[in-house]
Amino acid sequence: MSLKYEKKDIYSAFSQEEIDNANGYAKSYMNFLDKARTEYLAVEEAITILEANGFISLDEKENLEVGDRIYFVNKNKSLYVAVIGKDDLVNGVNIVGAHIDSPRLDTKPMPLIEKSGTALLKTQYYGGIKKYQWMSIPLAMYGVMYNKNGEKIKIAVGENDDDPVFTIADLLPHLAKDQMKANANDFIDPEKMSVLVGSLKDKESEDSVTDKVKMNVLKILNAKYGVEEIDFARSELSFVPAFKTKFIGLDRGLIGGYGQDDRVCAYATIRAIIDAADEMGPSQNKTAIAMIVDKEEIGSTGTTSMSSRAFDMFVNKLIEKTNSMGTDKLEVYYNSKVLSADVTAGVAPEYEEVSDIQNGSMIGCGISIEKYTGSGGKYNASDANASYMSEIMSILDRNNIMYQVGTLGKIGKGGGGTIAYILADKGCEVVDCGTPVLAMHSPFEVTSKFDVYMTYLTYKAFFKE
Repeated sequence: MSLKYEKKDIYSAFSQEEIDNANGYAKSYMNFLDKARTEYLAVEEAITILEANGFISLDEKENLEVGDRIYFVNKNKSLYVAVIGKDDLVNGVNIVGAHIDSPRLDTKPMPLIEKSGTALLKTQYYGGIKKYQWMSIPLAMYGVMYNKNGEKIKIAVGENDDDPVFTIADLLPHLAKDQMKANANDFIDPEKMSVLVGSLKDKESEDSVTDKVKMNVLKILNAKYGVEEIDFARSELSFVPAFKTKFIGLDRGLIGGYGQDDRVCAYATIRAIIDAADEMGPSQNKTAIAMIVDKEEIGSTGTTSMSSRAFDMFVNKLIEKTNSMGTDKLEVYYNSKVLSADVTAGVAPEYEEVSDIQNGSMIGCGISIEKYTGSGGKYNASDANASYMSEIMSILDRNNIMYQVGTLGKIGKGGGGTIAYILADKGCEVVDCGTPVLAMHSPFEVTSKFDVYMTYLTYKAFFKE
């Protein structure tokens, strides 16, 4: 018996059957990632998967019985899912919560302008990004617009092979002498991150019209979607990378794609609650709750975030419909166990100096459990109790799931947070537990397909407890 703690390489320990299972899971995840380009689309795709596996809307059930599979949609951008267990809710539930928003470029309320013979949409970046990474790459546009009649129009341009794409034209190096003198945080002015959306003039405009390219774009939008310029003010439009998810490397061991933070954990959460319910059947003890929520990247504020009281309303509905009246939801929370399903920074091979290697999360060594987040002196951290760390590690050991224990980089090099603190504030036992990622928050994030698979197995094992 070894007394030393050593990270283990998953691939070396896997049987061929397990490798095949990981490959199959990775492909299904990659398919989800290509469809779930925004939080709206992530919720839609998750519901499609859930309904194919016997889940129905909570509103369709007057009373809930053991084994019932239900979901509740919060304003189309967050989703709460439950499988009812035998145990009374007052004794707590098992919760896995991930987020589905990712860094991107949102349009400003009135974004369309014409400059130098081009039509541009002005943007506001969302979440923490390195702005230069979003320059001169193909972008797709997704979102919703409402017209003056209140009708909802879905927008998706750039996802099909024959669709046009968009881009932000960066400055050529020949003329970028002054630009390159600025530091990396400042040399891209966010007010200049305007997306090219047109270049042809409207031939039918009168000579007095000075912005004929803008007019042409408006006519195209009106012809295709029936919207006018004012309707941008009643829209949610986002630009995301237009490229598809791909395997990386000659050995195809890594997955590259946009939005893996945190849709890798979101997909695992949805798949895990389905498969755990299938395997447990009527013997499931604890009620299982899976959540995929919005707005984590900007501080978990707003009606569709984890901070929203909508989740409290969902729990109240579960209490009411399981005939557990008299149960206080605060007592349910106090006795509940939570995995905050969020990614962490993988140790970057060319930037090891920002990681504490002993406490870093290595790519290909399994899901990472992080006792605390925050920054500096654990500021704004959710810090899991030692007893709960022991409980989660024991679950993984019993199920032969490969994991590692990590932190988010060296002290003072940065930091970050998740939704864990919000659930901890409710009284739940909670710990962060997710997939290590390279190039996090970039347009093309990288994960190990074996870590991705371990993430799914972890959440499934937890739901079955």
